[in-house]
Amino acid sequence: MSTDFLTDISKTLEEIKADGLYKRERMITSPQGGEIKVGDAAVINLCANNYLGFADHPDLISAARGVMDDKGFGMASVRFICGTQDIHRELEQRLAKFLGKDDAILFAACFDANGGLFEPLLGPEDAIISDSLNHASIIDGIRLCKAKRYRYLNSDMNDLEAWLKQAREDGARHIMIATDGVFSMDGYLAKLPEIRALADKYDAIVMVDDCHATGFMGATGAGTPEHFGVDVDIVTGTLGKALGGAIGGYIAGPQPVIDLLRQRARPYLFSNSLPPSIVAAGLEAIRLVEEGNGLRAQLFENAKYWRAGLEELGFDLLPGEHPIIPVMLGEAQLAQDMASRLFDEGVYVSGFFFPVVPRGQARIRTQMNAALTRDELDRALAAFGKVGKELGILS
Repeated sequence: MSTDFLTDISKTLEEIKADGLYKRERMITSPQGGEIKVGDAAVINLCANNYLGFADHPDLISAARGVMDDKGFGMASVRFICGTQDIHRELEQRLAKFLGKDDAILFAACFDANGGLFEPLLGPEDAIISDSLNHASIIDGIRLCKAKRYRYLNSDMNDLEAWLKQAREDGARHIMIATDGVFSMDGYLAKLPEIRALADKYDAIVMVDDCHATGFMGATGAGTPEHFGVDVDIVTGTLGKALGGAIGGYIAGPQPVIDLLRQRARPYLFSNSLPPSIVAAGLEAIRLVEEGNGLRAQLFENAKYWRAGLEELGFDLLPGEHPIIPVMLGEAQLAQDMASRLFDEGVYVSGFFFPVVPRGQARIRTQMNAALTRDELDRALAAFGKVGKELGILS
């Protein structure tokens, strides 16, 4: 390989390190959970998307293990060749019913679902209007589509309406509004009632990525549309967060939409099918969610207690009702230093900084889950208070 090329790559890496933006990974030696082991150290985990504590749930593990005797380990094929088992369709239909849609289609991840959604459905004569804080997978999926692209300021309904007017004036045939249901860096909820009203006014389609809501937001856990009591047209989501924490994404929506995606969504057509163990665990996760009002209640009780504790200590928090509770620090190096010191105190968190969040808005993103105990939360609050004072964040 070219020496000059490797030299340039190494220079870029050194610049990332010098700017305090280099990401390092810790090796977990236990199952994912409210308390985990990193090497030999036991730490309280406050940075996983394990909202309902399903990542090490014995029922999911049993379902995943048990199905392999009957269905095998992997599919070794894409869906339309020889990669579809009866349980794949069962999971799709269960997801559709759970979300109140005609049908659903599975992908390897929600990144693939969002990557495969837009291009088959929309062409050059159409338009997509996307929230400025949407997940990278939505941004990348839109880039693959030939529709005209517009971007509105985060949750700014006046700006959204202005772009809807512009798209209509530009002669758009179909308009799709694309938004996260929950903006994952901030924990903010999209303004779905207002978005739905504007979509109806301008005859637009509403697409919601509900990865950080499916399973626990809403009366039955069906996500932000249920939480707000509104109907959206297309929902994308994941099995990799509240629904077990493994892999797997999906799109749910009207039957013709799902049928066309089966024919033309490239990540679906050219990626291996989900392994049987993941599918079986996904089915079990939905069953647990449907029976799990107590888990959802515990999750939000933990979130309320944690937020109140951080506020009492004096940390700068973003407002919200979601179990994502960011602690705002500003500088990337400070976020990394705080994460490192908290780890020394037995608390596992991660610093988030550019390019994941804008420059100057570095933070520790804490996340609650139903498996965390009050004792663990109290110990974590004590660690936050100690480290916050040592680093000069708290007076």
